[in-house]
Amino acid sequence: QVQLVESGGGLVQAGGSLTLSCVASGSIFSISALGWYRQAPGKQRELVATITAGGSTNYADSVKDRFTISRDNAKNTMYLQMYSLKPEDTSVYYCNLRRLIPPRTDYWGQGTQVTVSS
Repeated sequence: QVQLVESGGGLVQAGGSLTLSCVASGSIFSISALGWYRQAPGKQRELVATITAGGSTNYADSVKDRFTISRDNAKNTMYLQMYSLKPEDTSVYYCNLRRLIPPRTDYWGQGTQVTVSS
């Protein structure tokens, strides 16, 4: 079983920065795909960024060049560095771990609130 715990959310002014962290339990972190997703009130959960086990990254167009996803396999930790934050980035941010070995399973954290004031 994998448990994910996010931290680092908070209130920040537009133009500011935050770094989110996601710590995972278990032994499959280094061989799993990871991602950050977000969900604003009344909206569907959307992908923010992903990183493969090999370190390849992918970003939503809305955050490209402002956010950076990274992973530290030695610490079982994933990060999301967020710069030039905008009010529209306000959401609950969730980390995701996708187990790639059978049985394929998605694990989710409890979420951390990010609020960007204008």
